[in-house]
Amino acid sequence: MPLTLTSTAFAHGGEIPGKLTCEGADMSPPLAWTGMPPGTRSLALIVDDPDAPDPAAPSMTWVHWVLYNLPPESGALAEGVAPASLPAGTREGHNDWHRTGYSGPCPPIGRHRYFHKLYALDVVLPDLGKPNKAALERAMHGHVLAHAELVGTYKKLRR
Repeated sequence: MPLTLTSTAFAHGGEIPGKLTCEGADMSPPLAWTGMPPGTRSLALIVDDPDAPDPAAPSMTWVHWVLYNLPPESGALAEGVAPASLPAGTREGHNDWHRTGYSGPCPPIGRHRYFHKLYALDVVLPDLGKPNKAALERAMHGHVLAHAELVGTYKKLRR
């Protein structure tokens, strides 16, 4: 069985509900995973938007959430998970707002895609402090056993 990542809040390719964005409660989506490959010791999660700032002319990928050392047996993250409620051992990195935790979709223009990327790793990573996406990707290099993606979209209702 391949590694899969799902959410009860939106289907792959579907609309992310407003409550999970800057126009709502700005809380993290519920996520669940199955299909851990043999030898999985930890998971990493990166949520980013490759359509920033304008999907018609993207110039950067904006990072919304960075987690690592999630225990594979945890199987899920609840909607709106608070830092204190993350599974034991889970570490947080910095997003592009230069803070830890989830910051939801808040596109300045157009409909953006939000990639929720889960990585099964063959190691528990050392304490990286509060790594950004690039630092986490460097630390994961050579340790990724499998990868799953869940993509949601969002366009602001208000300007």
